[in-house]
Amino acid sequence: MIELTRLNGHALYINADLIKYIEAAPDTMITLVTNEKTVVRESCQQVLELAHQYKVNLLRATWPTAADALTAKFAHNIEETSR
Repeated sequence: MIELTRLNGHALYINADLIKYIEAAPDTMITLVTNEKTVVRESCQQVLELAHQYKVNLLRATWPTAADALTAKFAHNIEETSR
């Protein structure tokens, strides 16, 4: 689960495995695989980073070398995107 913030300031916990897509419209809207939509204060990039960290933590518990490789690949992709 990742912790996010609703527009009213209350905490919201979402299972990162259920995220279908994230869009900025202009607020960040998360659509789950169930087609439920939620608007949060965090940016799309922040939600991506939280979801990524969630996955890394899961991998690190079972396959440490894969988690490190995933983190390096994610950092490389972020660097390429920001150019």
